[in-house]
Amino acid sequence: MPGSIRPWLAFTPYIVVSVVHVVARFFDLPVDAPTKLMLMPALALAAVWVTASLRPWPRGEMVLLLAAILFSWLGDGASVFFPMFEDPLPMMLLCFGLAHVGYMVLMLRGRGLQVRRFPMWAIVYVLAYGVLMALLLPHTGALTIPVSVYGLLLVGTAAVASRCGTVVAWGGAWFLASDAILAFRIFTPEMMPDWTSGLVMLTYTLGQGLIVFGVTAALRRRAQQLDPQLPRPPRGATATAY
Repeated sequence: MPGSIRPWLAFTPYIVVSVVHVVARFFDLPVDAPTKLMLMPALALAAVWVTASLRPWPRGEMVLLLAAILFSWLGDGASVFFPMFEDPLPMMLLCFGLAHVGYMVLMLRGRGLQVRRFPMWAIVYVLAYGVLMALLLPHTGALTIPVSVYGLLLVGTAAVASRCGTVVAWGGAWFLASDAILAFRIFTPEMMPDWTSGLVMLTYTLGQGLIVFGVTAALRRRAQQLDPQLPRPPRGATATAY
């Protein structure tokens, strides 16, 4: 049954595409562009496959999760999907901003996702926002307000993820790291070496993958609590592990 598949196996296509894409980015290979647009569909497939047989199916949580993945995909391909705009950056910020809204609502309201209160260390994200804005805003020009708002959503996702266990928390942190590196590449390109393009996608694929893996693991765990007949999570998996 689809929902009985081992989670790591369902995520294998995403892992393979991610590795190919990241290598292509680091070595400037021609498969860079097509593999980028394959990332989020592969991640959505994994999320649906892992949760397909859960009963009751977590419809609300999955709608939010898939919406966040969809807007991430639109952000990844902003230059392809919105060719009417000369500069795709504003649409990229909008799409990823909506993705972060989806993730935050999911993490705040999704049943069974929160395993602890906000940890004290999450205050570091407030400091990270201040530092990022101080360094970036002198270079953002007309995009100062969109960048400021997007920065709030970005650190908000990372902070809210800290409540959802170790895997999701790491996902939020890597997502933040990816967008921070990307922001410096966009607004201060003279400071960033070429290889940081690969670093952006390495941290991005890690962040997205860990968030979705952790969320779907939590949904499986909650379904198991409601229906003991469902396959149990992998041995040793606990609330804090996810």
